[in-house]
Amino acid sequence: MSSSTPQVKIDTHHHYVPDFYKRAVEKAGGDPSGFPTPQWTPNSDQEAMKTNGIRTSILSITSPGPIIAGSDEGARALAREANEYAASLRDQKPAEYGFFAAMPNLLDTEGSLAEIKYAFDVLKADGVTLFTRYGKANQYLGHPEYAPIWEELNVRHAVVFIHPTHPIDRHRVNHLFAQSTVDYPHETSRTAVDLISTGTKRRYSNCKVILSHAGGTLPWLISRVTPSHRGVPVPEGTKSFEEWMEDFRSFYFDLAMSSSHLILSALLSAVPHDHILYGSDSPYAPADKIARFKVDIDSYPLEKDLRDKIYFKNALAILPRLAQEHSKL
Repeated sequence: MSSSTPQVKIDTHHHYVPDFYKRAVEKAGGDPSGFPTPQWTPNSDQEAMKTNGIRTSILSITSPGPIIAGSDEGARALAREANEYAASLRDQKPAEYGFFAAMPNLLDTEGSLAEIKYAFDVLKADGVTLFTRYGKANQYLGHPEYAPIWEELNVRHAVVFIHPTHPIDRHRVNHLFAQSTVDYPHETSRTAVDLISTGTKRRYSNCKVILSHAGGTLPWLISRVTPSHRGVPVPEGTKSFEEWMEDFRSFYFDLAMSSSHLILSALLSAVPHDHILYGSDSPYAPADKIARFKVDIDSYPLEKDLRDKIYFKNALAILPRLAQEHSKL
């Protein structure tokens, strides 16, 4: 594919909502954030991609209610159905779709390991989707109970897409704001800090971990949570301020709903430029918001090579199957 068309985009934060999953969400009481489940079909998705200049979308499931709150058996079955559906869309249009496999509840270690094996070995998934926390104890992703899952993903050099779920305290700021608007970015930050502070990010460094929404509030808070040079005890697994910052910079950051000039300037000054990925958050982001953020990123002053990196080259570098497909175009 020629790099002469900067508007070509690979969207690494792009959701799908097949009818069976929408029914499961509604049966579980709706999206935990209170956000209405959007209407979605393959045809409407193609139209959204065309409108936003998206060449390829990496599909992922959100609205984790039926997986987090459901039985192990029910969550396993739902994850499997979602993954087989996503794989079928990818098989029909392999250059236009990939997918990050849905997982059962991570507290179900056996079921999660089985789904990882099936998703990668049989369905040839591009990566996996993990939510920021699981269980009644609200265990974030650095919890020791998830070590077997991280070990398996690390062996596979997996791409791990982390998507926030609802906060423990569901009270909104006020009725004007959806819970996801303000609180979801904090959830991403909490699980990222957990991954760094427990040494999980460094221990399983083969994994390429994508943080949603430009890392939430992490770029703004990282200097607050790193150990200082003034005798503050250092968490096990990290030894210095420099290692904390290395772990922070080792994440990948998607720009879904997070491409204002202020955020872009902060991110470009803080993390490697090959760790920034385009994302739209379609169809959960309303069309007008996607359009506004599209204008923001399209108008931000970037050298052509850096714009191409953010729009598609960085994604191709971590998604080998997709790179092969795009080389045919």
